Amino acid sequence: MGIRAVLWDIDDTIFDYASADHEGMRAHLAAEGLAGGDETVEEALARWKELTTLHWRRFEAGGVDFLDQRRDRVRDFLGRPGLDAAGADAWFARYLAHYEAAWELFPDALPALDLLAGEYRQAVLSNSSIHNQERKLRVLGVRDRFEAVLCAAELGVAKPAAAAFHAACDTLGLPPEQVAYVGDQPDTDARGAAEAGLRGIWLDRADTGGRPELTRVTDLRQLSRVLRGDTRFGAPSTFG
Repeated sequence: MGIRAVLWDIDDTIFDYASADHEGMRAHLAAEGLAGGDETVEEALARWKELTTLHWRRFEAGGVDFLDQRRDRVRDFLGRPGLDAAGADAWFARYLAHYEAAWELFPDALPALDLLAGEYRQAVLSNSSIHNQERKLRVLGVRDRFEAVLCAAELGVAKPAAAAFHAACDTLGLPPEQVAYVGDQPDTDARGAAEAGLRGIWLDRADTGGRPELTRVTDLRQLSRVLRGDTRFGAPSTFG
C-alpha cells in the first residue's frame, strides 16, 4: 500500500519562521536598544540567528530542555550569563510579542494542504513544544487541518531520532512506510525520516540542491505529484 498520511514540519516549512524571527527581533531591538557595544542592528540580527541555531541543536541533541535552551540563548545574546530564569523569560516574552506580529504562512502552504486533504491524512511533528505550535497553528488558521500535533518537548525525543518519527506514526496508527514526512532540513527532516522508514521529503525552497539521495521539492505544490511517485522534482530517497 502507498502513502496514506503526510506528517509536516512547521517552522520554515509551512510557516515563514525565518522572516518572522528576523522582523520580530528587529522590532524588539528597536524597542529595547541594541544588545551591547557598537554592534549594528544587522550584526545583532546575525548573532541572534547564530545563537538560535546553536542552542536549538543542543536541544535536539537532548543536552538541554526546551525552556533552558531559550534562556541560554537570551543570556548569550545579552552577554549576561548570570541572568536568572525570570529575567530571561521576561526578555524573551517581550521579543515574542514582536515576533508573533510578523507571523505568516508561506504562500504555497494553504494550496498544498487543500490539495492533499482529500487523499491523505495530515499531522504535525515538530521539534518545538505543544504550547508554542498549537497556538501558532490556531493563530494562522490551520490547526483544524491536522488530526494530531506532536512536539519534541513533550515526546522527550527530537528529530532526527527515529523514535520521534515512530511516535508520530504510532499516533496515526500507521506503519512508517505508509507515512511521508515533509520538512525544510535535509538531515533533521528528510534523511531522519527516511532512516526511520518513512518517505522523507526535503523542502528546498532556495533550490540549493546537492543532495541527490533525498527526495526534494522546491515548492509545496509539487508534493501531490511526488507522493504519487512522480520524481521529476527530486530523486527518491535511498534510505530505509
